[in-house]
Amino acid sequence: MSAASARAGGEGKRDLVSIEDLSTEEILELFHHADQFRDNLHAWSDLCRGSIMATLFFEPSTRTRLSFESAMLRLGGGVITAADEKSTSRSKGESLADTVRVVGGSYADILVVRHPEDGAARVAARYARVPVINGGDGSHEHPTQTLCDLYTLYKEKGRLDGLEVVLCGDLRYSRTIHSFCYALARFRANIVTMPYPGFELPDYVLRRLRRDFGVKTAVASVADLPGLAGSSNAAAYLTASEPHQLSLFTQLTPVEVNRIDAIYMTRAQRERHSGEETKNYPRLSTKTLRAAAAKDARIMHPLPRVDEIDYDVDDDPRSVYFRQAELGVPIRMALMAYLLGRIELRSTPRAERATTPGIDARSLLRCRNERCITNGEGVRYLERDFRVRQAIGEPPSLECAYCERELVVRYLGHAQERWCVPVTVEVLRGMDPDQRVWLESEEQARAAGFQIRGGTD
Repeated sequence: MSAASARAGGEGKRDLVSIEDLSTEEILELFHHADQFRDNLHAWSDLCRGSIMATLFFEPSTRTRLSFESAMLRLGGGVITAADEKSTSRSKGESLADTVRVVGGSYADILVVRHPEDGAARVAARYARVPVINGGDGSHEHPTQTLCDLYTLYKEKGRLDGLEVVLCGDLRYSRTIHSFCYALARFRANIVTMPYPGFELPDYVLRRLRRDFGVKTAVASVADLPGLAGSSNAAAYLTASEPHQLSLFTQLTPVEVNRIDAIYMTRAQRERHSGEETKNYPRLSTKTLRAAAAKDARIMHPLPRVDEIDYDVDDDPRSVYFRQAELGVPIRMALMAYLLGRIELRSTPRAERATTPGIDARSLLRCRNERCITNGEGVRYLERDFRVRQAIGEPPSLECAYCERELVVRYLGHAQERWCVPVTVEVLRGMDPDQRVWLESEEQARAAGFQIRGGTD
């Protein structure tokens, strides 16, 4: 049986929960297929004939849901949808795990899930027998929007490596921004962050960029961009490519940014805020586009737009946000055709990230991300699940297997002998995995009856 037919039959299914689930080569090959689909959107109505896609959207959506449904219809498949949470059994208390097991049974061959809780897409992928695509889970990730963004930037600039991309606005809560950052780092593009004050990139995103992609950070000195420059004193330059001007990077010398390839605007994610003030939020106008640094910049936005881009900007040929939305259809056609086994990719799949098996139920830990599904509906049925991450040259750390937030652990205990010591690589290697008990603090260790040996961090 071929790999394609095996996926179509449910064996060895591929899911897209994170942009990290695709290799860089796979992404570029999907672009090639998207180009073919885009050349004639009406020529592929037999490719996925007989397949059914279900869109399970527990948050509002226009572009993501409709573009997925359009993509499947253009491939010749069928669509069923739950577009309003109030009309689903979730309003009666049904869990996401039960929903996807039912809908991913005989109802549909592929699921697209949007959910308000971080890590929900991973739950759906674990419980569904058919491929699952993350249509946005809380403030975690939105990988198909990232595919669309990368595809747009690639079509506009002809490359991704070495581009200078400004991210502006709400970088804290935007799942689109988080996925985009990880992808840009992989393609060795340089990122300039210009957040609204208080809405900077979260520390866990920055740590992952440093750990997984070797990204380094410097203070950014950005050329004058009316409406954007000066909106925050936290502008930063993130790079995985170490251009020549960063030869003294360890001294955090400010990096002069005078050429911009793209400005990616985001709205304030008010549905995920807790009443934070957004007065004087950045606003991109025609004055911004007259700046010398923006001469060749493309203006991008995942949409919907609120007040952060003037409508006068729409007529400027550098504004490509509506093209972004249009390109969402062919790239999603390519992705679904691949996951359903109707096209094959020659590229090598992305290797699993270096982790050890999950922490067992004996663990005293819980995810500290209050928006994680394990602290929401998942408390009813999900077991604690963390993964050990061992970056070269750094102490071991844990991350939630669902929302991927890191958890700070300071002690490693021996389950049988009831002693614990500060976590080090040497201690981790020397202890039987079946005896490991991870502990966040001295207080937690003592309360659990462990005797502390050795010094503290």
